[in-house]
Amino acid sequence: MTDRPAARAPAPRHARPHPGRVRAAVLVLCAVLSVGSGALAAAGAGEESPDAGGSAAAPRRVVPSPTPSPAPTCSPAPLEARAAATLVVGLPGVVRADEPLARDVVALGVGGVFLSETNVRDARQVAALSAGLRAAAGRPLLVSTDEESGRVALMRDVVGAGPSPRRLAQRESPEQVRARAAATGEALAAVGVDLDLAPVLDLDAGPSGGVIGDRSFSADPGVASRYGLAYAAGLADAGVTPTVKHFPGHGRSRVDSHRESDVVAAGLDELAATDLVPFRDAIAAGVPVVMLNHLQYAALDPDLPASLSPRAYALLRTMGFTGVAITDSVGMGAVNLRWDFPEAAVHAIAAGADAVLATDGAQAVRMRDALVEAVRSGRLPEARLSQAAARVTALAGGDPVAMSCLDVELPTPSR
Repeated sequence: MTDRPAARAPAPRHARPHPGRVRAAVLVLCAVLSVGSGALAAAGAGEESPDAGGSAAAPRRVVPSPTPSPAPTCSPAPLEARAAATLVVGLPGVVRADEPLARDVVALGVGGVFLSETNVRDARQVAALSAGLRAAAGRPLLVSTDEESGRVALMRDVVGAGPSPRRLAQRESPEQVRARAAATGEALAAVGVDLDLAPVLDLDAGPSGGVIGDRSFSADPGVASRYGLAYAAGLADAGVTPTVKHFPGHGRSRVDSHRESDVVAAGLDELAATDLVPFRDAIAAGVPVVMLNHLQYAALDPDLPASLSPRAYALLRTMGFTGVAITDSVGMGAVNLRWDFPEAAVHAIAAGADAVLATDGAQAVRMRDALVEAVRSGRLPEARLSQAAARVTALAGGDPVAMSCLDVELPTPSR
């Protein structure tokens, strides 16, 4: 890697103008004009001219008001389509877009796919897989991966090996890290990946091989913030959307949530002064995606993992975040040992998630069906599902108005 400044690249898809805003403006304008013309007609029909000689007025000729045209309405996509749009799912072992699981997931209408090491042979093959998935979808589709540099690098065979975030912060400047991340982003974009589930903003000074360990840039909130945001900015420079994680901070726990959950005892004041600092800075910088972890927090919902906790999502939104909130994979033990994939999806969306990550795409149909049934039974407000689907659709570069009759504008990373 060189230390050259990152080249400018096209903005992430969600930052580009989409036709939804124009369509929404037209609908509002048509409604105003329709109501206004009806009101003018009614006013004209009710006016009387007094007789010049002061005699009784002649019988008034009643002019029937024209039947008002109904105000334009917006019909959202079917409930099944909105439910599927909130899912980002993995394709274990799939290397071609024409394989059965890939075909089924794309036909279902998921919002995105997640590529891991099992989907990678070489750069040309990954590029063909991404292109084939999007061609089959016939709509904007997120193609995501998890490339943090260091030991969590699912596209290492495409982008090359890199130092751990901890080592990057020890040996390089934020500007160098941004340039390095831009080079990673360019390699990802070249094979069709447009969403990276990185960087880690957790604070950890423990053993390198710990659950977070050297995946963290630093235990110091200021250092973790500067380097994490530099990495995020480099990805954005290359046109790849970054995702900061694991809100509201995973560094206090030594428990691996892939296997089980843990309760973080720190109060909100303590979290606000430490773990939440990098996330606060990321939100201020316009980060578009935040991932929530599966730990439980005594200060929030001690019986629920953050990814399924209404209070955790409320905290995130209170901090000013208006982008896409995505869960960590709901197949991890901290969630899956208590809630099966369909139930986890319902709990997550109801709590405030916009996207539900599941690395096993074979669960997608059950998850979609559970969300639909939850809306029909009244367990999940349809408005909440529509909002989530609109945000994920906008992130993918699609039209949120066509999906949910909602116009949303996502944050754009500052340059």
